Amino acid sequence: MNHLLEVKNLQVSFFTYAGEVQAVRDVSFTLAKGETLAIVGESGSGKSVTSKSIMRLLTQTAKIKQGSIMFEGKDLASLPEKQMQNIRGKDISMIFQDPMTSLNPTMTIGRQITEVLRKHHQMNGSEASRRALELLDQVGIPNPEKRLKQYPHQLSGGMRQRVVIAIALACDPQVLIADEPTTALDVTIQAQILELMKSLQQKFDTSIVLITHDLGVVANMASRVAVMYAGKIVETGSVDELFYQPKHPYTWGLLDSMPKLHEKTEELHAIPGTPPDLADPPIGCPFAARCPYTMDVCYDHMPPYTEHSDTHRAACWLQDSRAPKIDRPQAGGER
Repeated sequence: MNHLLEVKNLQVSFFTYAGEVQAVRDVSFTLAKGETLAIVGESGSGKSVTSKSIMRLLTQTAKIKQGSIMFEGKDLASLPEKQMQNIRGKDISMIFQDPMTSLNPTMTIGRQITEVLRKHHQMNGSEASRRALELLDQVGIPNPEKRLKQYPHQLSGGMRQRVVIAIALACDPQVLIADEPTTALDVTIQAQILELMKSLQQKFDTSIVLITHDLGVVANMASRVAVMYAGKIVETGSVDELFYQPKHPYTWGLLDSMPKLHEKTEELHAIPGTPPDLADPPIGCPFAARCPYTMDVCYDHMPPYTEHSDTHRAACWLQDSRAPKIDRPQAGGER
């Protein structure tokens, strides 16, 4: 399979007064044309840092220490900033989780959309305005002529997020990175935005990297899933494999923490403990301190990946042939 985007052995650290924080540790994944890859995990697992590394939008305290991010024969990890500016927003775009902080409060909606078009497509003012109207119509904003003249604070949260999507899609990017795109919205608007993204993807054959902690969103949007924990990908697979045949205890915990509509109990299940400090990451499995099935080897050595299919693999010592056979427990049962 030809990969549109290939991230290989990516390592990203933040250099703080307290020392080095290893936020992303040896992460690898691929993205095919027209595919949606969801990257899931708890807050602090390294999802957003991974996505911002692809866009080269890291803060000055962060550094890509190792690895490659291949896109159309170019390694984005080492590309000069001037060349990256030609890719960012044109070939690879990003939707951030809070539209109010993504939009400039001092500029009209129209100016913010046309700015992208004039930079990357060298459109004149009238051409850019016509295209901006088309984009607002495509993302379902009523009265687009009126909205172009308004400022972000004059729009609802759902409309602002639609504007952010319009800006991200303005140059027909090949890759769209959506970092928690519906977190700041209520459930009804969230469903509308996700449905909009799906329909636009089908129309333009855009590839999507979806960053989320919401497994309900994953089930509705993604074709493949990568589960991140403590800066590492611990399991990858198709949506069906991750939901119906998960192999890693961390994935079990994430699935068990989802509300179940068929269960009468109001109790929500949580993974006990907290993620490790990545300023001093463990030498073994990062999930060992929170896992109820830990063996001595888990603390001493990082588990290798075990292949379960062409698309499914997990990094857990329980998958070793010498490990005791443990089936996934039912939610609410002994874990």
